[in-house]
Amino acid sequence: MTAVDDRLITDVTEIFENLEVPEGYKAELLRGEIVMMAGPDLVHNDIVESVVDQIPRKRWRRLGTQDIAILQETSEPQPDLVVLPRDSGPHAGRLMPSEMVTMLVEVVSKTSVHRDYVTKRSIYAAGRVPAYLVIDPLVGKCVLLTEPTGVGEEADYRMKRTTKFGEPVPLDVLGVTLDTSEFGTLPAS
Repeated sequence: MTAVDDRLITDVTEIFENLEVPEGYKAELLRGEIVMMAGPDLVHNDIVESVVDQIPRKRWRRLGTQDIAILQETSEPQPDLVVLPRDSGPHAGRLMPSEMVTMLVEVVSKTSVHRDYVTKRSIYAAGRVPAYLVIDPLVGKCVLLTEPTGVGEEADYRMKRTTKFGEPVPLDVLGVTLDTSEFGTLPAS
């Protein structure tokens, strides 16, 4: 006979924070939904590494796969890269408050297109993250979103700048121009 735990857990945040994620996977809490995905491929990792290399360490903290706390949202996304001023933010703990973040970066995969372009765009805007950079190796472009506005699912960014791989991407919020000439691409499915 199997014992069944009949306690009702209604707090998805509690479930998420106690979730045991299998090795090689990552999990995110996006608007109350727990999303698990496989680890990234080499094209993805090479792009993230290139971006990190171009952001000056003396001025900026460049954190890979750091969980973000978004107030007013049941969301704890884990962007591919979190950038904040070197002297700000907590120096311990699992969650980085979104109000401390200057820029978030997501590199699109075949399974994350909608999440990166739609769901996370709205979540990050609701969290008042000043800049959100979507790097898409499926179509060879970068989309820089700035000037967050609105709340909840209606939150968005006022400004959008699309740049093809190979063209520079001005990241004014960081005082950096991103060289995208070495970004790799993935075959479309």
